[in-house]
Amino acid sequence: MVINDFIALWHGILGFVFYYPLLMSYLWMIGAILFYWRNERTQPLFNHPPVLEDTPSVSVLVPCFNEGVNAEETIGHALALDYPDFEVIAINDGSTDETAEVLNRLAQKYPKLKVVHLAENQGKAMALQAGSLLAKSEFLIGIDGDALLDPHAAHWMVRHFVAHPHVAAVTGNPRIRNRSTLLGRVQVGEFSSIVGMIKRAQRSFGRLFTVSGVITAFRKSAVHEVGYWSADMLTEDIDITWKLQRAGWDVRFEPNALVWILMPETLKGLWQQRLRWAMGGAQVLLKNIDVFLRPSQNFLWPLMFELCLTLIWSYLMLILVVIWIVGLVVPAGTWPVVGSPLIPQGSGVFLGATCLLQFAISKWLDSRYEKGLGRNYYWMIWYPLVFWVINIATTITAFPKVLFRRDGKRARWVSPDRGIHSLEKKDHE
Repeated sequence: MVINDFIALWHGILGFVFYYPLLMSYLWMIGAILFYWRNERTQPLFNHPPVLEDTPSVSVLVPCFNEGVNAEETIGHALALDYPDFEVIAINDGSTDETAEVLNRLAQKYPKLKVVHLAENQGKAMALQAGSLLAKSEFLIGIDGDALLDPHAAHWMVRHFVAHPHVAAVTGNPRIRNRSTLLGRVQVGEFSSIVGMIKRAQRSFGRLFTVSGVITAFRKSAVHEVGYWSADMLTEDIDITWKLQRAGWDVRFEPNALVWILMPETLKGLWQQRLRWAMGGAQVLLKNIDVFLRPSQNFLWPLMFELCLTLIWSYLMLILVVIWIVGLVVPAGTWPVVGSPLIPQGSGVFLGATCLLQFAISKWLDSRYEKGLGRNYYWMIWYPLVFWVINIATTITAFPKVLFRRDGKRARWVSPDRGIHSLEKKDHE
């Protein structure tokens, strides 16, 4: 009887582990198509920006920590912004390489560039705050120190602020530019089929879980109202999104605002990046779980509910894998015989077909912004094998690390893996 109950419980948990991501996949696809139909279908291409009657000044903030290899290229693209009135503010956050020298040289050459040097590494949140306090503009565009901004990005984002006074932030559409390895190629598809699709779906159904830290425009008065970026949060982009939305502001996604970024192309670098993202998500969960006690903020309940379910799903997957492995090694008859939780019997083909459908729809949606995405379709078959495992493992690892992390500890920079592109450029120099 006990064994039968155990097997029944196993199959119940296995059903949740299998059907939860499947359900979310179809919700994402439906929401993304709705967003396309409402917002993208009739728009001109990204390189034909809208004509604005009012073009208020913007300040481009570029926090830099040890970006000596990438700084000149990044600043050059920022200064090439096709917008009537803008400035670029580079914040050197206590870099230990040649970043300061590169920025100072560029500042002497380009009048639109201002450079701020922080004596010690304070973290991206404090670098952004320092830049925003010096900015002359009400509208700030934050990008990373290795990001290449599209010339028309400002037009696409500013239009939301001009037309809608309740909009506090507009996040853009990051595109991967290093794709010389399998990990790089898979991430090209991931940012379309997972990141871009989820943002579209979330905007269709309600609110965004997070802006993209590599490209987001902010209304400075809104950021000031919520106390700027939090210096103790590992992912300041997730935290500021929740702070703004909880304060009643709207946060939007603008797929036409493009930026080209570098991503990790080693397993170590990928693990470190995803662990930081997972820890940031766990911090936001613990900080905002009280949203369930505030009926006036019920518009955020679906996001928090999904965050909680994803955490539960990850730990249940771990439990199922452990139980299955134990069943393989203990003597027969001493442990219930159950199937693999990684490939549920009779449903593997359906799950695989759903993944391929999601990848195909996402590539169709993003083909407006990047040509040749179809060539990357083949590499997405590796996504479940590598990225699902890493994302599950980092989620499981992150939650206890955040629980035991000292409150108020400053989140400082760590130079990330920027891929083969950055390594080759550094070796060349």
